[in-house]
Amino acid sequence: MELLFMEPVFKEAIWGGTKLRDVFGYEIPSDTTGECWAVSAHKNGDCRIAGGMYDGRLLSSLWEEKPELFGNYPGDQFPLLVKIIDAKADLSIQVHPDDEYAKVHEDGSLGKTECWYILDCDPGTEIVIGHHAGSHEEMEAMIRGHQWDEFIRKVPVKKGDFFQINPGCVHAIKGGTLILETQQSSDITYRVYDYDRLSDGKPRQLHVEQSIATIEAPFKEASCDTFTEKIPGAVHTHLITCPFYSVDKYEIDGVFTREFSRFFANVSVISGKGYVNGIPLETGQHFIVPAGAGELRFEGKMSVICSNPESGTL
Repeated sequence: MELLFMEPVFKEAIWGGTKLRDVFGYEIPSDTTGECWAVSAHKNGDCRIAGGMYDGRLLSSLWEEKPELFGNYPGDQFPLLVKIIDAKADLSIQVHPDDEYAKVHEDGSLGKTECWYILDCDPGTEIVIGHHAGSHEEMEAMIRGHQWDEFIRKVPVKKGDFFQINPGCVHAIKGGTLILETQQSSDITYRVYDYDRLSDGKPRQLHVEQSIATIEAPFKEASCDTFTEKIPGAVHTHLITCPFYSVDKYEIDGVFTREFSRFFANVSVISGKGYVNGIPLETGQHFIVPAGAGELRFEGKMSVICSNPESGTL
């Protein structure tokens, strides 16, 4: 069972930069490239397979026509989306809906639960996680009154930090941050505030009513079941298990073997280089381990982040 290597899809953004080229060597479309959709079968950024027997095929078509590659995972769409995000400037203050709200209000879309692994950031960088309103009524009043300084909750961030962002959580990546994001396969974002920025001479669209309807108040920080252990050939950090995915990091030094999910697993090489089953790997490569692939043998010195759709450790 061969591994499915991905051809990333790039997205330009008002807040994007050049780190996707500078750090990962990608050929990006411009100097304001904000996102690399690294493993995606979403209609807004469907990755093609790079090499092998399925070369050039869209991931969405494999999901539909070769369900055995994914262990016949239930559902009518590939459930996860893995991105690298380069925020040169601040992203908008935003919130995501859950499955129930998105299904009704966004034409059957999945909701968006996501998590961030901080690949790098400038010294003194903060991110927005949550808010300071004590009730739904206070939250609405602060938003309608544009009391952003009082409303927004900021926390300091450093390389290697990890955050779970549940639906209803106000959040924003701030400038100078490079992250790997694992999320449900959804492109629904509600902007509650965008710093009054102009795009093509006009303010970007806000979604104030949808935001007020979906923001959880008071804010409750998501808990992560993170732990780290030394295992043969690697240091393993389990980052999160939630109803939609499990995410793990392996810092490999030498030879490391692992059998992955009974369904499938997404693997992103975030630093270093080496081999997997004799295939050369380098920073910025992403692949899917199909169901039934058996034990994989990694060799070299590299860090990888893996995700699967099970509520269990990889």
